[in-house]
Amino acid sequence: MNRRNFLKNGAAASVLSTLSFSAAAMPLSLATTEAGFADDFELNEITVSELQARMQRGKLSSKTLIKLYLKRIEKIDKNGPKLNSIIELNPDALAIAAQMDEERKQGKISGPLHGIPVLIKDNINTGDKMQTTAGSLALVGNIASADAFIIKKLREAGAVILGKTNLSEWANFRSTRSCSGWSSRGGQTKNPYLLERSPSGSSSGSGAAVSANLCAIAIGTETNGSIIAPSSYSGIVGFKPTVGLWSRSGIIPISKTQDTAGPMCRNVTDAAILLGALTGVDEQDEITKTSTGKTYADYTQFLNVDALKGKKIGIEKSFLNGHEGIVGLYKAAIEKLKELGAQVIEIELLKEMRAINASVLQPEFKAGVNAYLATANAQVKTLTEVIAFNKANESTAMPYFKQETLEASDKAVDLNSDTYKESLAKVLSSRKIINELMEKNQLDAIVGTSFGIPSLIDLFNGDYSGGFYFASPAAMAGFPHITVPMGRVFELPIGLSIMAGAYQEPVVLAFAYAFEQATKHRAAPKFLKTSNFSSGI
Repeated sequence: MNRRNFLKNGAAASVLSTLSFSAAAMPLSLATTEAGFADDFELNEITVSELQARMQRGKLSSKTLIKLYLKRIEKIDKNGPKLNSIIELNPDALAIAAQMDEERKQGKISGPLHGIPVLIKDNINTGDKMQTTAGSLALVGNIASADAFIIKKLREAGAVILGKTNLSEWANFRSTRSCSGWSSRGGQTKNPYLLERSPSGSSSGSGAAVSANLCAIAIGTETNGSIIAPSSYSGIVGFKPTVGLWSRSGIIPISKTQDTAGPMCRNVTDAAILLGALTGVDEQDEITKTSTGKTYADYTQFLNVDALKGKKIGIEKSFLNGHEGIVGLYKAAIEKLKELGAQVIEIELLKEMRAINASVLQPEFKAGVNAYLATANAQVKTLTEVIAFNKANESTAMPYFKQETLEASDKAVDLNSDTYKESLAKVLSSRKIINELMEKNQLDAIVGTSFGIPSLIDLFNGDYSGGFYFASPAAMAGFPHITVPMGRVFELPIGLSIMAGAYQEPVVLAFAYAFEQATKHRAAPKFLKTSNFSSGI
């Protein structure tokens, strides 16, 4: 996620057109070069339910499953295309899988995630032998004393933590010129569809790994688009829950107002399975108390191919202009929503949101990171010490871009200041704007284009975007938001976003499922090396 634009411009990124070719108009001379190996992995595109069925029939064990994914990771992530999506593997994964297999033999099955391998973003504490570093060399050696709340829930559900994924360092909150998917500890993650392209961020590794079939499912985190953007770029389903549905304790923070973790999967059903398993009130995260009586252990009960019939959907109007390839996909998606029985009307939510020219991220980051580091097992104990470490190790910690965002955050006002309180009130006004817009138009949900065409990886200049960015409204309001594949332009995925009001997860998931089942736009990546424009295009 290009969070620097959010900091500069407030609520919503502007919608800009870019020069390119639509998929329909692709010239014959525009070719791609493949990575040079046959992708015949036996578990390609397999679902959680299919894995459970195989294990239940004795056709597959969790231990064998882990071995298959480890071999896949070695082939795809470390060799072959060198996707570089995984920052660390769990040395205890096979032993945990063996334990899950033994429990299965004894008839002790914890639920639909029993024995299923999951990858975790490297800003979430795991109380095991793995580090939690947010991709930063300054945090190397930080082995958490205990699991984050959601990791504890994940283990209780019987899942096997396979490893941790690379990310945009400090969840893309280090520099105004950052390159998504790069961290000083993990290096650069690549987009599995076209390796020269960005995986976006900050949950870059989680998105790329799921898309490349390096795991069954993964967990990312989002402050402002860090689940939605990489999921769109990687052609998967990414779900940002209502802030409060999942606990944030034990996660390296940016914003107590906007942070949440969420599922990153290849299909809506798997996202619904993972979502329900990790809900719960956590005494260490006050906001989770707002979820009392509003959560479900099983969100798959709401998945219905007819969910859109008779529903009214707001269509973000600004995305009807811009890059012709993306606009074409968006218009086709709108027509499909109509075919599925929805009534659609054009709205201008982004225009409404631009009135909110405020951010709470830097003050909240300073307070949150200092609180996290104070009790962590890291070599640095404050944000000031992180900044000093980076300066002392500039050649390795900051070889491409610096740390202006960290430095600005260290100088930010405290959370008791009037300046912060005024900004917080403006940010929270986004909830009123969205709720009133939905109520006025009697909307069940709002849709838009998740993000544009994946940009080229550029370590020297950082990220760029052609607009079509729809993460900010739901992020600022703390509302649920899902992206589901909408199609591809030049073999590169584009996502369709669906959002609704607080704790409307059943609605958002149901609509996404209906669209997914009617379109089946998800396609496994081909690990193409580069686009060939040598013919003078």
